[in-house]
Amino acid sequence: MHALGEQIRAQIPYQRRNAASLALLVFAMVLTLAAFAEVGLARDGSIPGGLFAYGGGLVVLALIAYAAQLRFAPFADPLLLPLAVALNGIGLAMIYRLDLDTSADRKAAEIAGKKVIKDAADAPGQLIWTFVGIALFVVAIIIMRDTTKPDAKLSFTPKTAQRYTYLIGLGAIIMLLLPIVPGVGAEINGARVWISVGGFSVQPGEFAKLLLVAFFAGYLVNKRQAMSLIGKKIGPLSLPRARDLGPIVVIWLFCLGVLFMQKDLGTALLYFGLFVSMVYIATQRVSWVMIGVGLLAVGVFVVTLLPFMAHVNQRIDIWQNPKPYFDGGCLMHNGKVVPVNPNTDIFKQAKDTLEARAKQEEAAGQAAKAKQTRLIAPGYWACAKMGGDYSDSAQLMKGMFALGQGGVLGTGLGQGKPWLTPLSFSDFIFDSVGEELGLTGLMTLLLMYALIVQRGMKTAVAARDPYLKLFAGGVSFVLALQVFVIVGGVTRLIPLTGLTTPFLSQGGSSLMANWILIAILVRMSHDARKPAPQAIQDEGMTQIVSLR
Repeated sequence: MHALGEQIRAQIPYQRRNAASLALLVFAMVLTLAAFAEVGLARDGSIPGGLFAYGGGLVVLALIAYAAQLRFAPFADPLLLPLAVALNGIGLAMIYRLDLDTSADRKAAEIAGKKVIKDAADAPGQLIWTFVGIALFVVAIIIMRDTTKPDAKLSFTPKTAQRYTYLIGLGAIIMLLLPIVPGVGAEINGARVWISVGGFSVQPGEFAKLLLVAFFAGYLVNKRQAMSLIGKKIGPLSLPRARDLGPIVVIWLFCLGVLFMQKDLGTALLYFGLFVSMVYIATQRVSWVMIGVGLLAVGVFVVTLLPFMAHVNQRIDIWQNPKPYFDGGCLMHNGKVVPVNPNTDIFKQAKDTLEARAKQEEAAGQAAKAKQTRLIAPGYWACAKMGGDYSDSAQLMKGMFALGQGGVLGTGLGQGKPWLTPLSFSDFIFDSVGEELGLTGLMTLLLMYALIVQRGMKTAVAARDPYLKLFAGGVSFVLALQVFVIVGGVTRLIPLTGLTTPFLSQGGSSLMANWILIAILVRMSHDARKPAPQAIQDEGMTQIVSLR
């Protein structure tokens, strides 16, 4: 890998590509503005005001990010920032399209005094989080003065993090465990991965993944020789020593612990896959990958046998056969799924019972309690009465219907019905884009992600320091794995998980963490691509002075 890095550095033109980066950034901004214009024309028949408020705001933020890169990382890879801005812009335009509060018909109804229900999609909030994310990008660019120096003044670089490997690992564990702390953590959609801070919900796992990359890189840079050279050969596999296999077993058990406590299969898969991939980058031994995959398969199999992990079991059942859960299904302890959708007698009886209870509470002067009763889903209530576990596959199936509706070229921005899919602005925004931009648009998005990962891997290979190689490779792979897990879930390639689509999904935690990730790659690519210091010429003859 070192020799390959030297070859890549020899081919890298040591010159600033700022003009190319600016041209690509302008294209990304034009793409975003065109998306906003098309949404307004298709939805309301006119250029939307959001073209100037949201699109213009993103343009200003993108130019600020470019100015910071030009000043502090002029030799950075020219593709990273434009690709991130393009993805962020497309996501913002799609959320604006899904935010029905921004439509002309909605505003006219409000002016007329009609009662309207607030939509869950929040375009203004996403623009604010975009501002915060790009601000963190700029701050990270400034702080990481030189990623190759551990003691640069007033800076904290990936190389500095190598000094605090175990402290950073402890910090990552604390962040992962925060959601299970009573009074702090919150369970949303069956997974306990959120914490509530000052009225805002934050997903600490999005930031913990960056800390885990730093921890894994610090551990493996010291153990890679022993893990790659020492061990027993059994058939085609080279098995490592028990003392070297220990850490991967600990991480495996930790991932299972996260899965048990937070009921989140996607998070466990992301963390474990990250570690196995970094072990492979460090040792280049396929046996480690096969051992890791085997341990993960055993862990998932054990989970499916545990009765208190019904949420994960249902995700797997829905992946295999979503029909019994459509619009509501109740998994009984004997493994049978009882439909509790609105067409069943069970649902209708539960609905009548809840309505009768709400009326009794209103008659007793308990209006607030009656309101809470009417918010209870009849299917969920009926399933709880039967002693089963409720789940609904309508989200997954409606997302698949949306992809089928989009076809190859899509219905066009603003001309589909993506709001029919639950969580179309967050977990299922990939399907929303697929409905209106079609398979062609989805392939373009995946190509953008692939380019970010490819440029990050190229930076990893070109880096001169072994720790920085591992760090850049891990950061790139964690983005690739996250995209694979969420895209595979919403397209039913793998069981659905609760991860977000980087830069596209609504939410501040993911957006901030991914902008920091891009800042790390930008700084590291700058240090990998900048020319090496030149020796001072014409120093004259050297004098030799004897002190005897």
